[in-house]
Amino acid sequence: MPVEYLPIIFFLIALFYSSVGFGGGSSYLAILSLFFTDFYEIRSTALVLNIFVVSIGTLVFMKNKVFDFKKFWPFFVLSIPLAYLGAQVKLSQKVFFLILGGALILAGVFLLLKYLQKQLDEREFSLPRKIGLGGFIGLLSGVSGIGGGIFLSPVLNLLKWANPRTVAALASFFILVNSIAGLIGLNVAGTFRVDAALLVKLVIAVVLGGSLGSYLSNKKFNLKFLGILTAVLVFYVGLRLVLLNGFGIKI
Repeated sequence: MPVEYLPIIFFLIALFYSSVGFGGGSSYLAILSLFFTDFYEIRSTALVLNIFVVSIGTLVFMKNKVFDFKKFWPFFVLSIPLAYLGAQVKLSQKVFFLILGGALILAGVFLLLKYLQKQLDEREFSLPRKIGLGGFIGLLSGVSGIGGGIFLSPVLNLLKWANPRTVAALASFFILVNSIAGLIGLNVAGTFRVDAALLVKLVIAVVLGGSLGSYLSNKKFNLKFLGILTAVLVFYVGLRLVLLNGFGIKI
């Protein structure tokens, strides 16, 4: 598939992910890994796109009074510094793609679980539990270039922490701050790399998709089918990366 189709693909990814409070980093990474081999460029590009998409979503959640910083802040205590440090870790290409592949497999499974689970009652978490969970996912987001919301949201839903819209609002801001921390970490480590011309096109695509997705989210459109297809795509690309880089098997 020609690179010229990437803006269209990324528009659709941003449309779906923003509708459920995510940035789309997992799918951006999955698609970019099919086109490019420079993993620093792949990670840098995905984090930049994350920031643009979830900034829109976060503002929409705040406008609709879904955002509750007093309830959210413990998740950021360790996630921000660990995302910053994780982004500075210099890995070999093989190790990076193995980590990314594993993360994409988990992301695909978690995304499927999000759509297969039933509505659950809410219950509060202890402060250490919130801090620890946020820190672990923040570190993973920094190393891989995934904002982390696609892991945080399904886990919180499965553990009955809050209603889906509150979780989506938290995931949106979680991705935003950790993606910013990750980009700062990449800059400090000297590994921030992007194709400026392509990045501009992709930013325009995800801003348009993110804006429409945030609108659909607040109109409560059902994008379940698209979500399941996205989960399958993310899982497939993750499995492909692990098999190719770990065992030399192409699928």
